[in-house]
Amino acid sequence: MLYPRIIPCLLVHNKGLVKTVNFKQPKYVGDPINAVRIFNEKEVDELIVLDIDASKDNRDPDYRMIENLAAECRMPLCYGGGIKTVDQAQHIIGLGVEKVAVSSAAINDSRLIKSIASRLGNQSVVGVLDVKKSLFGKKYEVWTHNGKKKTGKGLLEMALQFEKYGAGEIVVNSIDSDGLMTGYDLKLVEKIRNSVCIQFTVLGGAGSHQDIGQLFNKFGVLGAAAGSLFVFKGVYKAVLINYPNRAEKDALIKDHYHLN
Repeated sequence: MLYPRIIPCLLVHNKGLVKTVNFKQPKYVGDPINAVRIFNEKEVDELIVLDIDASKDNRDPDYRMIENLAAECRMPLCYGGGIKTVDQAQHIIGLGVEKVAVSSAAINDSRLIKSIASRLGNQSVVGVLDVKKSLFGKKYEVWTHNGKKKTGKGLLEMALQFEKYGAGEIVVNSIDSDGLMTGYDLKLVEKIRNSVCIQFTVLGGAGSHQDIGQLFNKFGVLGAAAGSLFVFKGVYKAVLINYPNRAEKDALIKDHYHLN
């Protein structure tokens, strides 16, 4: 049986852990390895680590960093950043990572997802879609390279294509909501919920445990990912790695999700 997952998402920039607002103004918040160690103690469901420099700078994944992260990580780890070939994906899985996340390369050619899924299994490949509302807010458009490059493709078009080519999961990341901590874009989630059959995770906008509970209550079994919520504390956003304790998490899941 599938259960909702509460997932911290760590962004790596210049080898440090950062947090952004609307994909801009990266603020240094610490060392990724130290963050992983703390999340180990908090027994998180899963961890997403995204190297936001790799694709933008057109470089390969940082295998040394990935190996170090995987060696420390005691929960399922999903890594994304710079993956352009099935051989790179296989190398990363071989380092101890459970899932690889692909974005710009797969948007350019979704056969990459098919190749990875065929070699490593559907459960090992995650398609990431960074989206913004269109000028008049009528649809969601897919962007790449840290929200700087417009693809001309729509959210549902790409989500269905990723599903068709064998992605085991889709992560939908709202650029408009990133770092604002004002709640998830529920209209965005509804569009995905009504369109794809595979697992999906929502990222961007979570500011409280109540936001996560609302997501589970409305949409059932899915992944609730967050960055700022799990690295900042209080109105002044002091840096503090945090995560709901077992009782808090159990309450969120028990009280708010439905099996659909």
